[in-house]
Amino acid sequence: MASTHSVYLVTGGAGFIGSHIVDALLARGDEVRVLDDLSTGDLANLKDSLPRIDFFKGSILDEAAVTEAAAGCAGVFHLAAAVSVQESIEQPIPVHQTNALGTLMVLEAARQAGARVVFSSSAAVYGDDPALPKREDMSTFPISPYGIQKLMGEHYLRTYGLLHGVGGCSLRYFNIYGPRQNPSSPYSGVISKFIDAALAGRQVTIFGDGLQTRDFVFVADVVRANLLAMDAPKAAGQSFNVGTGVETNLVRLADLIVEAAGTGAPVSHAAARSGDILGSVSDPSATAEAFGFRAERSLDSGLRETVASLRGVGA
Repeated sequence: MASTHSVYLVTGGAGFIGSHIVDALLARGDEVRVLDDLSTGDLANLKDSLPRIDFFKGSILDEAAVTEAAAGCAGVFHLAAAVSVQESIEQPIPVHQTNALGTLMVLEAARQAGARVVFSSSAAVYGDDPALPKREDMSTFPISPYGIQKLMGEHYLRTYGLLHGVGGCSLRYFNIYGPRQNPSSPYSGVISKFIDAALAGRQVTIFGDGLQTRDFVFVADVVRANLLAMDAPKAAGQSFNVGTGVETNLVRLADLIVEAAGTGAPVSHAAARSGDILGSVSDPSATAEAFGFRAERSLDSGLRETVASLRGVGA
């Protein structure tokens, strides 16, 4: 692991995943900077960390702000992004600017600072190829602007490594869940939506027959993957899956959440949504081989912790 008292920048550090990375870096003794324009992030996520970090309110599209925040850093965890697939379809130009140009801005600032970069990519780069599990050596055919932009970020990072010696790698996240995920957001994941409904005793609605599968990975595992990736120089320029390797269908997911919520909320089905991918699961073996990461948290345990955290918010 990296020595203590290194300086790291977390872009999007007031967000769901970024704020957990901030906490983990502080816990191991590092100095932390956060760059976030608070368009989707929330300072409440940093309430315990804020007095101990350098917070820069600004956009990754602001070259001066990114350069200032990255100066003197050993590494950059780049999480700032427009994360909604639907928004990337409806507002392709501004989302492209954030996700593509913004990533280029971050890479250029990292080049100037001599910093490594861990880029938060997405399993969306695989598209709707039905072949499972998803492996990093599979062809990438993203079917949304969001997926294209994440793949572009991966290529930019690899190219910056070849041309300018910028170290680091890209992490392809599968379905992340955990405390601080905002259930009120229209772009929140299925878990936070199910939990929000179950805690209120409302109907938990599954679109389709519920046999579609996903690979749900707990946020603490994702944080650990980021830290390991930052400290893995042999992984330079490569892309890695971050998932559990375990498929869970939505019927099973809903049952676990209702049980954890303890409200007896009913579960119902609605018409399937067009374009919904039927199955998704990672092959985690390359990530384990490259820098020793394997997800540790079981879905049942992670869901109970997430339910408890959201119950506290709503109390």
